Amino acid sequence: MTEKPRMTKRMTIMLICVGLLLALLVGFNQFRSYMFAKFMASNAAPPATVSAVVAGYQTWQPQLAAVGSLRAVRGVDVTTEIAGLVREIAFSSGQEAKAGQILVRLNDDTDVALLHSLQATAELAQTVYQRDQAQYDIKAIAKAQLDADAADLKSKKAQVAQQAALVEKKTIRAPFAGRLGITTVNPGQYLNPGDPIVTLQAIDPIYADFYLPQQQLGQLAIGQTIVVDTNAFGGQTFTGKIQSLNPKIDSTTRNVQIEATVDNRERKLLPGMYANVKIDAGAAQRYLTLPQTAITYNPYGATVFIVKPGTQPNAQGKTLPVAQQVFVTPGPTRGDQVAILKGVAEGTQVVTSGQLKLKNGVPLVINNSVQPADNPNPAPQEQ
Repeated sequence: MTEKPRMTKRMTIMLICVGLLLALLVGFNQFRSYMFAKFMASNAAPPATVSAVVAGYQTWQPQLAAVGSLRAVRGVDVTTEIAGLVREIAFSSGQEAKAGQILVRLNDDTDVALLHSLQATAELAQTVYQRDQAQYDIKAIAKAQLDADAADLKSKKAQVAQQAALVEKKTIRAPFAGRLGITTVNPGQYLNPGDPIVTLQAIDPIYADFYLPQQQLGQLAIGQTIVVDTNAFGGQTFTGKIQSLNPKIDSTTRNVQIEATVDNRERKLLPGMYANVKIDAGAAQRYLTLPQTAITYNPYGATVFIVKPGTQPNAQGKTLPVAQQVFVTPGPTRGDQVAILKGVAEGTQVVTSGQLKLKNGVPLVINNSVQPADNPNPAPQEQ
């Protein structure tokens, strides 16, 4: 009878020992899991500091853009038709000239003297003709003599007209109204035919010449308003209207040339300047937009990183948002902005800088103290 209680006692001790062993194993496994999780949390990727913006809709006015050059409505380098010595410069560099205004006088003393001689000869021929006319009326001379006198009178008058035209050419005038340039001609200088004296440019209004692809020809019309700007005057713009379209497409570039007149009453725009030309085309459209820096382009397509709420606290017990990469379909651009046609919804927070250090699941710290450019009409910064 004493053997049975002993066996029961031994079995109880053995079961207690097995239970303690199992408890130790379970506790050890739990402790190991806890330490492993703590280790992984302490070795997780550090949060990345990025800037972000909330995607929203904007209204865009579709525009055609081109780079053109400015040209005077009338422009010429004033020169002389005949050779001569400069007697007088009758203008100042840079002044406004009227049509017909005297610019330069060449020495014409010899030509004027010859003109007076020819005029005297012509007057004598006139007198001879009138006297012979009276003689012919009384049948004192033959008709052949009167005809010879008439021909001689015409010849003398033609010589006078020729010499008078030569004298007139010694006075050089402005062919049209405009602004004079800078001259290097001085009194006493000898000019040959074709030597430039000064440039004359009519610059109000002024022409803007530019080219656009043939597929945009259907969006153009005579009288359509354009806006011109140039870096010479910062953000100032000048308005104009399309004057004409070239009836021939360039077979090499498949571009069409457009000529527009631009208001230049302030005389700020000058011939030879380059100009940015913008033309409103079509009705305004709404686009979901982002800064162009938000998009990363790769062989598989265009992607952005969006900001998603985090689920795991970090070592400090804070739950940070995380990055998630998504594919997008970009559309037209405007300045620093790009339209997003597909892939991002309105109100989504999108990373705009710092993407190079991101991958899916990286925690984020958003710092918008410095934001990338998001200007629809950026201008170059001159230092």
